[in-house]
Amino acid sequence: MKEQTKILHSIPVDELTGAISTPIYQTSTFVQEAPGVHRGYDYSRTNNPTRAALEKLIATLEGGSNGFAFASGLAAIDAVVKLLNAGDEILAVDDIYGGAFRLFTHIYQKFGIRVNYTDTTDTEQVAKAITPKTKLIWIETPTNPTLKISDIPAIATLAAARNILLCVDNTFASPAAQKPLELGADIVVHSATKYLAGHSDVIAGLVVTKTAELGHQVKFIQNASGAILGPFDSWLTIRGIETLSLRIIQHSKSAQAVAEFLKTQELVRNVYYPGLTTHHNYTVAKRQQKYFGGIVSFDLQVDEQEPATQLTKATQYFQLAESLGGVKSLICLPSEMTHKSIPAGIRRQAGVTDSLIRLSVGLEDPEDLIQDLKRALRIAAGKLVTRTW
Repeated sequence: MKEQTKILHSIPVDELTGAISTPIYQTSTFVQEAPGVHRGYDYSRTNNPTRAALEKLIATLEGGSNGFAFASGLAAIDAVVKLLNAGDEILAVDDIYGGAFRLFTHIYQKFGIRVNYTDTTDTEQVAKAITPKTKLIWIETPTNPTLKISDIPAIATLAAARNILLCVDNTFASPAAQKPLELGADIVVHSATKYLAGHSDVIAGLVVTKTAELGHQVKFIQNASGAILGPFDSWLTIRGIETLSLRIIQHSKSAQAVAEFLKTQELVRNVYYPGLTTHHNYTVAKRQQKYFGGIVSFDLQVDEQEPATQLTKATQYFQLAESLGGVKSLICLPSEMTHKSIPAGIRRQAGVTDSLIRLSVGLEDPEDLIQDLKRALRIAAGKLVTRTW
């Protein structure tokens, strides 16, 4: 069965009514036949039919045992970290999402969970960074925002040999392009706000576990902590997933065209896109991803925020906003937006320069997007006529 067919037919017709669209069970509680005797649902924090349909769907698409839907991507990350105990250590990718860095550093370190950061694109570095206290390896691949690619099977082998959990943030690729559990990971997380929901109209997070045993642990945390996704947002996410494969294919085609264009521009210093043969991790990306995704990042010859800021304000179709993965193209300056919570020195060491710009390439015609960037680059260049670069 092909991926798009699998997606559509993993969403069941409603058994009660025959509704082809998943019903929204907008209820907080369920009537019981007798105390403790019910039809599988007693309270919507614990279980809800609409959320259950989404959770089963994402587990199927990722090839996992259990899926769980949370109120945000960060709530999903938080649930995974709660699998650990005080004194445990996390080994995390250095080019990490700013919200995850904030959660790890400012919340969990004060509870005795230490976080060590390393370049996970280098498997030897990962091996050297593991300590006897490492209980979780956390990678994003591709990373946000410099699109580094980590070798999932190689790191999974390291983790399994040491009884360490491997969690992969699969937000940028999505299960349409990459399946980390099939490559050896134990847990997958998503900010479903992005490509899975796909329309910039919902905040949601998802967790998928490889084994039922891990699933039972995450289920307990989900119910005990309560950061669940509501029925309507669950329905919106299901609706978005229905077109996931089609969107990822077009996002990837357009992003490739945009990246190839940016490579030719004098004002641009580096272009980060795993579909470019010049990308440092192109070979690994080609091996473990079906498509290269819709995110392109680049920085300018002058590593200052002001010209980059001018560029982000000059685009017409790339709209200046947080987030990514929607049908409309977005542009952002991570050093002032998504990654501002990371100290400047750490941020720059991971490759997030002050002039780095991240594009979320949407579903507009790619020629229109390229023309939009041409105009913005001319404006930014005009601000730099007195400079030498």
